[in-house]
Amino acid sequence: MKEKVQTLLNESKTARWIALLLISSTMFFAYFFVDVVAPLQTMLETQYKWTPEVFGMLGGSEFFLNVFAFFLIFSGIILDKMGIRFTLITAGLTMVIGAFLKYYALTPGFQDSGLAVWLGSFITWVPASAKLAFFGFSIFGVGVEMAGITVSKTIVKWFKGKEMALAMGLEMAVARLGVFAVFRLTPVFAENGGVSNSVFMGLAFLCIGFITFFIYTFMDRKLDKQMGVTKLQADPEEEFKISDLKKIFTNPGFLAIAGLCVLFYSAIFPFQKFATDMLASKLDLDVKTAAAYFSYFPIGAMVLTPFIGYFLDVRGKGATMMLYGAILLTISHLIFALVPSEIFNVPIAIGTIVILGTAFSLVPASMWPSLPKIVEDRYLGSAYGSIFWIQNIGLLGVPVLIGWALSASNPGVSEQITAGVTGIKYNYTIPELIFAGFGVLAIFLSIILKRVDRKNGYGLDIPNKKK
Repeated sequence: MKEKVQTLLNESKTARWIALLLISSTMFFAYFFVDVVAPLQTMLETQYKWTPEVFGMLGGSEFFLNVFAFFLIFSGIILDKMGIRFTLITAGLTMVIGAFLKYYALTPGFQDSGLAVWLGSFITWVPASAKLAFFGFSIFGVGVEMAGITVSKTIVKWFKGKEMALAMGLEMAVARLGVFAVFRLTPVFAENGGVSNSVFMGLAFLCIGFITFFIYTFMDRKLDKQMGVTKLQADPEEEFKISDLKKIFTNPGFLAIAGLCVLFYSAIFPFQKFATDMLASKLDLDVKTAAAYFSYFPIGAMVLTPFIGYFLDVRGKGATMMLYGAILLTISHLIFALVPSEIFNVPIAIGTIVILGTAFSLVPASMWPSLPKIVEDRYLGSAYGSIFWIQNIGLLGVPVLIGWALSASNPGVSEQITAGVTGIKYNYTIPELIFAGFGVLAIFLSIILKRVDRKNGYGLDIPNKKK
């Protein structure tokens, strides 16, 4: 009698794309919460007395535990040891808990509590609401970064040898849609309930995201059961070991991509938190209109990323795409920095945002599918965790640096805004030059990556899809 051959669930196109839809939906809600107060810098400054330094510290706090407590390294190890389902559920719960604390910090109930009085008794230049928000956002940051590396490994599990770059591109596109939504919806939510209402809506969205993660776990369990039936038991030599971390951190391809990652994302994510106020200042607009203009940034990335992913699957050129993305990143920030306010108008602003959105498509769409070509599957989760940890070092420090640079280059402006003086605007030239500097460094590192690729034969410019 012939043995019955079982078709794995990930061989079904329908199942693959349903799995992608479920995990991408959670990342949409997660990215919404990441920037939920980004368009509300002025409201936080006037209503909660948050200076630019404090606002920058909020952005950096998301990455505090990941960097200093090494939670991202642990997240990668947990993923490789405990598996995708356990890590997804853990990540989802952590995001919700951290988001709730951030929401509570901005509610009237907290302002009148004994906890607020105690938190306000030390480091008095940082408001009590900000301190609790920092703590909650740092817990959320552990969950969202854990979710990010788990989603990356999940896509590799379902799409390796198939449409992997396209799938990663689509997942990123859905996540970018969350950024678009936050710049469109957050100002509206704030008009109808203040900053706390915007954060509450973000918390509600995260709860929906946790449900989609939970639903996905049933598909993952079925696929694992099938793979257990149809594949031989893994050789103990192929299991992840802590010593594999040394292999990751001595891999020249990994180090080059990690360096490019931290430079590129340091010029994107911290910028998103200040972009609304920058446009409002340079174009002399209200916050809601400025946020609406900047919302086109993630839309450009959302539209282009899947196409770039498809191109990488069938034609390759991943390392080359990263170089082009770094060049466009630098150009866009130089335009924001150097074009005088007198001639900087809405068409120039939108055009520059489109250039930045294109850069934001090229680099991530090329970077994340390249990592499985450089490291072995058995420690892929730890490699993603490690590269996110390195990225988080930059994302922790850069918002604080930008907040400090903004205040230092605009002496007295923060005090006037806090005092309620109208018509006062920040000049963002110095912060934008800092962002452009990251882009210049990313260009040089992209060139180095291409040389490392040629020397070691990783095949970063070779198509992902097997014929």
